[in-house]
Amino acid sequence: MDLDAFTELLTSRGRRALEEARELRGADPVAAATRLRRTYDAALVSAALTQTALRERARAKFGADAELMFFTPHGLEQATRADVAAHRARRLTGCALPAPAPDTLPAPNTAPDMAPTPDMAPAPDMAPARDVAPASAGGLRVVDVCCGVGGDFLALARAGCVVDAVDADPLTVAVARANAEALGLADRITVRVADAASVRPEDHDVLFADPARRGARGRTFDPLAYSPPWPVVLDLVARSRRACLKVAPGIPYAFIPDGAEAEWVSVRGEVKEASLWIASGASGASGASGASGASGASGPVARRATLLPGGHTLAATGAAAPVGPLGRYVYEPDGAAIRAHLVGEVAELVGGRLPDPMIAYITGDEPVDTPWAARYEVAEALPFSLKRLRAALRERHIGNVTIKKRASAVDIERLRADLRLSGDKSGVVILTRVLDKPSALICHPTPPA
Repeated sequence: MDLDAFTELLTSRGRRALEEARELRGADPVAAATRLRRTYDAALVSAALTQTALRERARAKFGADAELMFFTPHGLEQATRADVAAHRARRLTGCALPAPAPDTLPAPNTAPDMAPTPDMAPAPDMAPARDVAPASAGGLRVVDVCCGVGGDFLALARAGCVVDAVDADPLTVAVARANAEALGLADRITVRVADAASVRPEDHDVLFADPARRGARGRTFDPLAYSPPWPVVLDLVARSRRACLKVAPGIPYAFIPDGAEAEWVSVRGEVKEASLWIASGASGASGASGASGASGASGPVARRATLLPGGHTLAATGAAAPVGPLGRYVYEPDGAAIRAHLVGEVAELVGGRLPDPMIAYITGDEPVDTPWAARYEVAEALPFSLKRLRAALRERHIGNVTIKKRASAVDIERLRADLRLSGDKSGVVILTRVLDKPSALICHPTPPA
């Protein structure tokens, strides 16, 4: 889809084509295209069918809003989920913005959300910079560089912010502008074509940046290969009053600016992204490689994990988990807690210990309910051996098994085939190390009390 075809989609004729394409959703693609070609030209038919397919995929991220929005394939892939964007907007503004509920189902074998307890209080809002206008005075002025199709600026505008959004791609800008209009937020959002490096963050209250993480060869995990590259992003941060950067969950810690708070967000048990929150005073990048440091915001990196949709949050306290023998239960910490190096804090919540000091499984003797870990009851623990594991599972009549592993080189699908199981019961096999010995744990998930 090019800019001309997308522009035609926004005309009355284009919207009719889009509505007819929506009515043909689920039909054979060739038959749908043939039917639409009786009325519309090939370019418009292709744009309408593409947009309909993208809207269907977008429901997982945007819920009901997806039916009104417009997308590009890459724009949809990188766009922030509506619930994550709403969480970030709430943190930034303190606005009680209700989080949308996209059409997704909970991931299997994850602990359900629970009511927050005092040690899982909602994340505090970033303290406003000294001269930042409060929302009641017209809203924070946010510049959103690399805005994409607008997933983040929509949430910011709904939270009361006034957003200046930029992207280097004219088609993406047209799509983003159409989304602001479609959702009734155009009066709070300006979208324009511009290079991120040309933005003046000092003219705004907050910088939000979501650098593209996909190049010609596909997804990149190297911040120096982001677009714009990490040094350009850090220069923008250094000139900002406050900044929030959306980054991949696997960002190396060496690239996190000194003094920032790094927050990993998990949605229904799946880690979706990380955000770097940087308070006012940043004054430039440091380090020989330019990989780390906004030197004016010096100090250690603060770490936090957040679970959505419940809003539970856990911050680093320096807790260190003891190491001890395998107990009756094994706890699998949520991925956000693992990414944030908060396994010690989760172990403290459940009164647990590590069966191996280098692996993020926790063991304990009591069943403690927490949203921060899935819990499994250990039925049998044995040194890893295909023959012994197969015999133990058959003895228990386990024919359906979920296999999890950490610090194991075993190929799960090959193992599943080699086990040749039959039986009417289900179980969980955890392949890991226990006190540095390769082990297999036969377990059963335990629901909260």
